[in-house]
Amino acid sequence: MKGRSAARRRGRSIAIAMPFAALLAVGAAVTAHADSIRDAEYWLTEYGIRQAWTVTQGQGITIAVIDTGVDATVPDLKGAVLPGADFSGEGDPRGWEPVGAQDSEHGTLVASMAAGRGKGPNEGLIGAAPGAMILPLSITLGDELVDSDTQIAEAVRYAVDHGAQVINMSLTRNTLDWPTSWDDAFSYAAEHDVVVVAAAGNRGSGTTVVGAPATMPGVLTVAGVDHDGVASFDASSQGITVAIAAPSEGLVGAAPGGTYRAWSGTSGAAPIVAGIVALVRAAHPDLDAANVINRIVATAHDRGEAGYDPYYGYGVIDAAAAVSAEVPVVAANPMGSLADWIAVYRPAVVDPAVRPTPVVVVPQPDPLTEPTAGGPFGKVLAPLELLRTAGPGVLAVVAFAFGLAGLAVWAIRRADGARRSR
Repeated sequence: MKGRSAARRRGRSIAIAMPFAALLAVGAAVTAHADSIRDAEYWLTEYGIRQAWTVTQGQGITIAVIDTGVDATVPDLKGAVLPGADFSGEGDPRGWEPVGAQDSEHGTLVASMAAGRGKGPNEGLIGAAPGAMILPLSITLGDELVDSDTQIAEAVRYAVDHGAQVINMSLTRNTLDWPTSWDDAFSYAAEHDVVVVAAAGNRGSGTTVVGAPATMPGVLTVAGVDHDGVASFDASSQGITVAIAAPSEGLVGAAPGGTYRAWSGTSGAAPIVAGIVALVRAAHPDLDAANVINRIVATAHDRGEAGYDPYYGYGVIDAAAAVSAEVPVVAANPMGSLADWIAVYRPAVVDPAVRPTPVVVVPQPDPLTEPTAGGPFGKVLAPLELLRTAGPGVLAVVAFAFGLAGLAVWAIRRADGARRSR
């Protein structure tokens, strides 16, 4: 890995998709007693997650968390965190250490929402897929002097190469567009049948429009709803690339050091959905990424306009239905194809390693303006040189023209001779 000094350069600042003010204002450590933390996880029952656990808890599935790193010592994540990688140049090489000057706990919170194990059968925080594994990939977030775009592209490829079937990205570029390096990385994920889950971002933290990676075709973009299942104003953003909606208010997650944090935002909604994706993949190992995503959106409950709208996407998530309902197989990802988008909107790039055979062009002087080899008589001889180098077609035209001219001269002279004979 490159050190931070080598990696520092001006680039796009990647932000976490969480309203910071909400975390700082109400995010003091929550005192846990008995089942208070588990009881606070209202989404487990209300969104069908507990019911889905009667089929599977996500065993055998790996969820890559591209974020600020994961504290693997947290009791609620014991046995759930695989050795990952650090792309920031500042953390543990396994991704087991929170990185960043601010919000370093973000990655641990996200991981706990996806695959927390709890501290016991009814104690501590449990994720949507408690049988799944977390692959932590730490990157730098929120630093304009660091090339986070490159770190993310490298992390996506690493996740694919190290067995992740799901990638969670609770972050935003805060722009609709994305760098071409993401074209390659996300295409690589799609080609290897990996589902990418991305947070839509939050209006409360300045993301008024959904930003990349949540704008990329093929990505499962997650918007947020409140306790009543209504689209959240501050703890979500809206846009035409939203696929699904999940709880983003009144959340609680496990933080580094073994404490808990109350928080809000699509940073928490996304890993809930990533965990449900893991449940679907475990229950239906024969399905490709397109059909896994289709099960998620096809079984959602409409809350806005029938079929689709930019607030809820295809609806509010239902984990039990996504795992167990009868859903017809589809041939294409309902969230689109990145490969098709690239073919239409990216200009063709010529491989510099493939060079065409050079064609040697010998410059020819302009016969009407430049001197020829005939010296001072060049301009006089130029028309003759032009005829000499002309093709057969040109010569035929010239000959025909000369013939017409000769016939005209003959006719004029004959007429003149007739006048004189009178």
